[in-house]
Amino acid sequence: MAAGSRWLTKNNKKFCSVRTRIDHDAPIHSTNLPQPQLPIFRFLPKTTTTMTMIMMHARGGRLAKLNASISNNLNPTRWQIHRDKNVAGGIVNDISALRFSTSPDYLNYETWHRSNYEDAVRPSSKHPSDHAVVNGSRNDSNVIPWRSSATANSHYDGRALLELPRTSVLMELSDRVGALHDVLKYYWKYDVNITRIESRPVQNNSTKFDFFVDFHGKVGDPNVNALLNTLKGMTDKLLVLDEKEVHWFPRHISELDLIANRTLDAGTDLQADHPGFKDAEYRKRRAHLAQVALQYRIGQDIPLTEYSAAEVETWGVVWDKMEYLLEKYACKEYKKSMNLMKKHCDYNRNEIPQLSSISSFLQLQTNFRLRPVAGLISSRDFLNGLAFRTFFCTQYIRHPSMPLYTPEPDICHELLGHVPMFADRDFCDFSQEIGLASLGASEEDVLKLARCYWHSVEFGLCREDGKNKAYGAGLLSSFGELEYACKERGPDEVPSIGEDGTPTCPEIKPWDPAVAAAQDFPITTYQPVYFLAESLQDAKVKMRKYCEDLPRPFFALYNAQTESVHIDRPVRRCVGVPESS
Repeated sequence: MAAGSRWLTKNNKKFCSVRTRIDHDAPIHSTNLPQPQLPIFRFLPKTTTTMTMIMMHARGGRLAKLNASISNNLNPTRWQIHRDKNVAGGIVNDISALRFSTSPDYLNYETWHRSNYEDAVRPSSKHPSDHAVVNGSRNDSNVIPWRSSATANSHYDGRALLELPRTSVLMELSDRVGALHDVLKYYWKYDVNITRIESRPVQNNSTKFDFFVDFHGKVGDPNVNALLNTLKGMTDKLLVLDEKEVHWFPRHISELDLIANRTLDAGTDLQADHPGFKDAEYRKRRAHLAQVALQYRIGQDIPLTEYSAAEVETWGVVWDKMEYLLEKYACKEYKKSMNLMKKHCDYNRNEIPQLSSISSFLQLQTNFRLRPVAGLISSRDFLNGLAFRTFFCTQYIRHPSMPLYTPEPDICHELLGHVPMFADRDFCDFSQEIGLASLGASEEDVLKLARCYWHSVEFGLCREDGKNKAYGAGLLSSFGELEYACKERGPDEVPSIGEDGTPTCPEIKPWDPAVAAAQDFPITTYQPVYFLAESLQDAKVKMRKYCEDLPRPFFALYNAQTESVHIDRPVRRCVGVPESS
């Protein structure tokens, strides 16, 4: 993800932008570091600046801080840290975690692997030198003691780490060489961990700059109080800012369990016009599958479902009807992924694939997973799941009396429409962009994002070899609407609506999330409007840009290693809190 951060330079005393690209899949330059957990950092512009990297020792818990001021491109190869190599008077080996992340207008660094965090702040009797901060460049270094704060000494798991108290302050500094450095060193002196720095010029005063700083701890903590008292005498202005109140959102993947069961219906509350409304056995079966989903928790194996002969027959009817149309109208990414599903997840017409094997395969392929759900959930909760690369998936199937019709999402829609696309990385990234933007968003913005989701992930089209192809699940699981949306039409055919209100010829608009966010949609009829992207990559890039421009209460970054979301400022999740949270 490309992002930027502003730092004061020594040569011209102006703020310059350091743009970085973080590739979490590529190995780091040092061949001796354990590669699966480490990203590679590419620093694009040439500038003079200071970079701080935090490394965590997996066994003993040493935090190693490397500072360097380097002209030309900053390059990690300048710091070849090898296992069993003596660095700064202590052994830095088996480094298991490294993180240096940026997002627009702030710089953040923190350690990965919540399981190792306690070791990182706890003294080790076996390794006396482990309880230290190593401070220096690649050519010179010294060791200073690490003073544990009350917060750092506490024992907590990954979720508790996310809920550490935070404080936000506004510091006003005069523009001079070393001004920021002189202030930040006191955060280290008092063991206060910075989670965000954002800077901007003071309005109508080009000689001063405002720095918005977030850090762990709260007013009243001895180390925080000492820091604030020191900063008062070093800054032109110092203000402690209040937390922002936002809609509740999950911070760790385990918190999806708190929203998964907030169903709008229980999976058994069928409407009177539902084909299975009067079928007692069908309703009993729906109730059983709903109960299985209600009892499931993230991290457990998804229970196997024994589908009846009638259910498998319904699946086969849908499979046979869709197979030819999917070959003709589905995008190339879908067809490639479907071949993978057939090979690795037992996709075939004679049995309904199991969510457990599908979810395991997707986690290996794209780090996406399935989470059983009892019924429909709200747009906010559903999109929040996508932020954690998790898809809430139903397990019941449509009524056998009408195998080619369903008034709600069922297992045919999920497994034939949605799931194959989650084996494509671009599509997964696209879905997650929408999910991350939904975290803590206002009701108005959630509605906009839900419309974007509907017009893309559910009913999106993309251009391929001069033809319109489908990548939206609502099309890929509907034989009638798939052909209606994708078939070639003559120049005389124009968008139109029939006398009964049903569209007879759709309007195709170029994919523009801003336009899609304002486009309402019907649920029970074919869509009158479809949005056409040039490619999945085009759809993802435009969606990312749209999400960046939304007035979001904070910037969210997903950490796949800890399965948690980092946010760049303290907030209070106080609206719509789940009952059991």
